Amino acid sequence: MSKEYYRKKIIDLRADLAKEKEAKKHDNEYYADLVKRASSPSSKATYRKSKIDHAAAHDRKIESIKHQIESAKESLKREK
Repeated sequence: MSKEYYRKKIIDLRADLAKEKEAKKHDNEYYADLVKRASSPSSKATYRKSKIDHAAAHDRKIESIKHQIESAKESLKREK
């Protein structure tokens, strides 16, 4: 692979990382609003659990993207 390929890949991955962070922020706001508007304690608990589960999924995706960025940086160094 060429240096340009890895440079472009890093740029694309950084954009994906920013999108994922925004998605996490949006989901957190969405579920916080659901919890606030919930009428019963059981539905509040369900929404809180969903919020935690979605945040964890976003965190896993963010860590995966960070790992891919580091891998691309290492590959770029090897190309030089």
